[in-house]
Amino acid sequence: MSPTPHSSAAFSTINALSPLDGRYAGKLGQLRPLMSEQGYMHRRVQVEVAWFIALSDAKFAEFKPLSPGARTYLLGLVKNFSEADAVAIKEIEKTTNHDVKAVEYWIKSRFEARPELQSAGEFVHFACTSEDINNTSHALQLKSSRDQVVLPALDKLIARLREMAHAFADEPMLSRTHGQTASPTTVGKEIANVVVRLVLAREKIAGVKIMAKMNGAVGNYNAHLSAWPDFDWEAFSRQVIETPEPLGLGLNFQPYSIQIEPHDYMAELFDAVARSNTILIDFARDVWGYVSVGYFKQRLKDGEIGSSTMPHKVNPIDFENAEGNLGLANALLRHLSEKLPISRWQRDLTDSTVLRNMGVALGYAVLAYNSLGVGLGKLELNREALQDDLNASWEVLAEPIQTVMRRYGVQGAYEQLKEVTRGKTVTPEALHGLIRSLQIPEAEKERLLAMTPASYVGLAATLAKRV
Repeated sequence: MSPTPHSSAAFSTINALSPLDGRYAGKLGQLRPLMSEQGYMHRRVQVEVAWFIALSDAKFAEFKPLSPGARTYLLGLVKNFSEADAVAIKEIEKTTNHDVKAVEYWIKSRFEARPELQSAGEFVHFACTSEDINNTSHALQLKSSRDQVVLPALDKLIARLREMAHAFADEPMLSRTHGQTASPTTVGKEIANVVVRLVLAREKIAGVKIMAKMNGAVGNYNAHLSAWPDFDWEAFSRQVIETPEPLGLGLNFQPYSIQIEPHDYMAELFDAVARSNTILIDFARDVWGYVSVGYFKQRLKDGEIGSSTMPHKVNPIDFENAEGNLGLANALLRHLSEKLPISRWQRDLTDSTVLRNMGVALGYAVLAYNSLGVGLGKLELNREALQDDLNASWEVLAEPIQTVMRRYGVQGAYEQLKEVTRGKTVTPEALHGLIRSLQIPEAEKERLLAMTPASYVGLAATLAKRV
C-alpha cells in the first residue's frame, strides 16, 4: 500500500522535489538568496523603490522630492528585505493572485504612519506594466548571480587548473589520438589547453551586457505620455536603468521592446555559460579516463566507500557528478536560450514559467563547478604509471625519425617507418638499429638515438608554463 502524501508536512531537504533544494542544498547557499523566489521579490522591491525615488526627483509639481529621511527609509526596505517580508508579499498574493501587484501593495503597506510617503503612494508602480518590474528584476538577478557566484566559481577552477598546468608542465605523458598511442605531451600542457579554453569562455560570460527596459505595456511609453506628454520619458527610463545602484539599477538600457524585453542578452549569456560547461564536460571525461588508466590516483577519505560490494574501489565520483550536472545545466540553459527570445505578437506568458527556472539551470552548473573543485583537490599524479606507458610505446618515435629522414632527402621515409612500426610491438633496440642504418649525418643519428618517448614532448613544457 503506497503512503498517502501529506500536503501539510513541513518542508525539509529530505522531502524536497528538487535535489538542488534537497541533497545538494548545502552547496548552493550563495546562489539561493539571488535566484530563489525570495530573491526575485527582493529585486522587484528594489526596482519599484528606484523608480519611485527617481519620480520624486523628476520635478513634477504633483510629486515633490522626497526628504532624506524618506529616501533612507525606502532604501532600507531594499537593504533589509527579509524572508518575513517575502512571506508577507506571498500572503497578499493570495488575494491579488498577481505577484507584481502584491509587491506594490506590500510597499504601500510600509508607508503607514509616514504621511510623506502615504500622500505619494499612487506613484508606486506609476505607469509601469508588470514586465517593467519583472525584466529589470530578472536582469538584476542574473547580474548578481553571474558576478557573485558563477564567475568566481569559474575563476577558482581556472586558478587551480593553472597551478596544475605549471606544476606538471615537465611531466611527460603519452598522448592518445583515436584512442591509440600518439606523440607524447606533458600533463601540464594538457591541462593548459583547458585553461586557455576556459579563460576565453569566461570572458564571453563576463562580456554579456545585461539589458533592461521600462517603457510600458507595449514599449511605447503610452501611459507615461498620457500623464505628462511633454516629459522625456525615454531619457528618464534610461537614467533609472543605467544609474548605478542603489539609486538606480546599474544595467544597460534596452530602447526597443514589445511588452517584454527581447531576452536576446539572456540567450547570449546562457549560451556562453553552456559553452564553458561543455569545455568542463570534456575535461571531466578526460580526467575520468586518466584516473581509469592510472595516470592519477585519488586521495582516500576516511570512512568513504567506493562500492557496496568491492572494497578496493576509489571511484572518480566528483568528475562523474560534475559531468552529469553540467549536462543537466546545459539542457536547461539551451532551452532557455532557444525559447526566451520568442514571444507571440506583443506578449505571451510562455516565458514567465520558463524564467523561473534560471536559478535551476545555474544551480546545476555551480554544483558541478564545486564537484570539479573537490575532485581536483583529491588528485595525485602517478608518475610510475605515466613512465610505464611511455616506456611501452617506443613506436611513437617513428614520427621524429621519419621527419629527420625527410629533412635529409631519404626517399620513402614515411613508408619505411610504417613498415617497421605499424601494428607491431616496437622495441628501442629495433629503432636504434634502424637509426644506425640511415644515410643521415652522424650528429643527427646521435640525437635520435638519445631520444626517448619521455623526452619527445616538443614545446609542451614551455606552452604549459605560459598560461
